[in-house]
Order: sequence, then C-alpha cells, then structure tokens
Amino acid sequence: MLIAAVCSGLNLASAQTWTQTSAPSNVWACVASSADGTKLAVASKSNTPSESGNVFTSTNSGLTWTETASPKNCVSIASSADGTKLVAANFTFDADFTVGGGIFTSTDSGATWTSNNVPNLNWGCVASSADGNRLVAAAILSGAGFHGVIYTSTNSGATWTEQTNAPNNYWWFCLASSADGLKLLAMTSGKIFISTNSGSTWTQINNPIDAWGASGSKQVIAMSPDATRLVAAFFSAGENGGPAPICISTNSGATWVLTSAPSNHWSSVSMSADGSKLVAAAGGPLHETGLVYTSTDFGLTWTTNNINAQIWTSVAMSADGNKIAAVAGYDIPAPIYTLQTMPSPSMNITPTNGSFKLSWLIPSTNFVMQQSSDLTSWSDVTNEPVLNLTNLQNEVILPPTNSSGFYRLKTP
Repeated sequence: MLIAAVCSGLNLASAQTWTQTSAPSNVWACVASSADGTKLAVASKSNTPSESGNVFTSTNSGLTWTETASPKNCVSIASSADGTKLVAANFTFDADFTVGGGIFTSTDSGATWTSNNVPNLNWGCVASSADGNRLVAAAILSGAGFHGVIYTSTNSGATWTEQTNAPNNYWWFCLASSADGLKLLAMTSGKIFISTNSGSTWTQINNPIDAWGASGSKQVIAMSPDATRLVAAFFSAGENGGPAPICISTNSGATWVLTSAPSNHWSSVSMSADGSKLVAAAGGPLHETGLVYTSTDFGLTWTTNNINAQIWTSVAMSADGNKIAAVAGYDIPAPIYTLQTMPSPSMNITPTNGSFKLSWLIPSTNFVMQQSSDLTSWSDVTNEPVLNLTNLQNEVILPPTNSSGFYRLKTP
C-alpha cells in the first residue's frame, strides 16, 4: 500500500507593490499574459486614422520590452498558455466604420505576424484556447445595421469559419474561452451568451445586473479554464449609465453573486485559474482616472494596492494570480505596470492507472519538486512536469512504492 504525504511550498509572499516597467509610455489598449506570467504582449492604439499603434512583448514579466513588426492599431490581444501563440484584433477608427481591420496571429511570441484570411471588418475582441489552436474573434460589420459577427478557428488562425448561429448584436464587448476552447463566452450590451461547442450554437445566460444597453456601454468577463467560474464587470449600469458592480458565478453563469467591489466604471477584469484571485481595472466615461483593484479571496474583499490613478484599459493575470500586468492610456500616453508576489503552491495527489499523479497549478515562479522518506533528507524528483492544457496544472506521474513518501515544492 502506498502512503504518501504532500507538503505545500514555502509561503514566501511579500507585500504587494506595483512597479512601473521600462516600456515607453503609450496609449495602451490591451495586454495578454502567458500562464506563468513571464511572457506579456501589449498593444497600443491610435486615436485618429493617421496614427498607428504597435505591439510590444516581454519575456521576463515586463522587466524589458521589445517592439515587434506587428499589425498596427490592435485593440484586443490573446495568448496561448506558453506565450508562443498570439492573436490580435485590428480596429480602425474611421468615424463611419467604412474601413475595416483584420485578425493577425503569431506563432513565435510576436516576433513575426501573419494576416489571417478573414473579412475586412472592424474586429473588436479575440480569445484563445490554452494551446493556441482554437481562436474566436468578434467584429462590427460596416454598413446598415452594424450587426456583429463571430468567427472561430481550429487551426491557430490558418482558416476561419463564421458562426452564423451566433446572435447578431450592435457590438460584442468581450470574448472569453475555456482552456480547451470548447466553451466560449460573448458579451454585448445587457446580454451574455455561452457556447459549449466552440461557437456552433449559443445560449443566452442570466445577466448579473440590468446593464445599460446604450452603445457607449462596455462589459467585460473572464472565466476559469474549465468555464465553471466566471467574473463579470460592467462599465456602466442603469438607464443613466452610472457606475456598475462586479459579479461572480461558480456555475457557468446560471446564478451570480454580487461582490464587495465598489461600483465603478470597470474596463477590464481577469482571474486566476482557480478563481480565488481577481483583478479589475477602472476608467471613467469622461476620461476620468481610476484604480486597479485586486482580491485574493474569490471577491470577498478588495484592495487598490497603492497604484497610481490612470485611465486603465486592460489587465492580465498569470494562472496562479501572482503576476499581474496593467495598461492604461485611452487617449493619454501612460506607462505599463506590473504586480508580482511570490507564490506558495500546494500539490494534489491522485491515484491513476496503478501509479500516482502529483499536480499543482502552474506557478509564476519556478519550483523544483523534491521527495523524502523521512522529512529530513530531500532530493530532487527527476521526472519533468507536464502542463495539462485543460486545467493549467503541472503534472508528474510516479510509480508506486512499498514505503511512505513525502513530496514538496521548493524554489531553486
């Protein structure tokens, strides 16, 4: 009989302090992060048709940045779990929306980009599966009606399919994807739709609040890898478009709970893989500065973490929630900020096919798994962990033994 004990990693958490990165100040529109938080991609946007925005990437959690030969003026960007595959939505700012943009993908962390075979539309939001193979993009159609469309890809953007069964609305504000890319969320004014078959069919789910339905409203959402936990934030609510709350769901949107976050004009939200850590950014409707709020207890309590007030536009979080990137700008150039805390992951042990599996949420800091028979003498486990792209867990399969074993995660 195998008897094993699992020791959690050392709790090395430190005080949370935001850091201004070395990235140049810009009118930043969006940010995406790899699962471990080391690879970041940010895009700047233009405010007039004559201006162009650029994509910058970082491979060291924002310490240094590289400007890429990227598509211009991207307003939404998404990343695979390992940060190698990126997808970006291009949006033009012509007053009559007559000139459209495109969808661009990269398979080398942004070093090079490919223009995808999609209609020339104003693309507003994108999302990606963990492996970067399944993508979803939403746009506004030019012309009468301004009906929104949703396209999906199952081959990293090589080909795209219009999801004609998706409801047509004036504007899709936000998209979210499960880790496997089978479950998708799409938000528009006052409505949330879910698909459980990669976009083939859609069902409207319960809306957390009576959101403002005007075109100037914005709603943002994030989901856990398995799509059970959701967090929804609203830019405005009610007929007059006043500040709105943040709500969470633990059953894929069947029911919602109002969090204690203050009502605000929320522009972006992100969550850790287990849903315990949340981050939300606020920016006012009249170019008012806002704050970034974080929660480490499933939204029970929130703090601003002493960050400077900006017109925040986008936030991204690592899978364990210990690395956050926040960008701002709207129409005023602003810096990029990051927040990092030392993780203290815990391991799970599960019998599997006569062996046993040790697993832990992919951490934002490297850890080495060690084993011991007496809790005194420890040695490194040589089996390399494998990332499970359905739940973002590192997994190690070990054979059974005839004695007790103890395992822990330790920083190198």
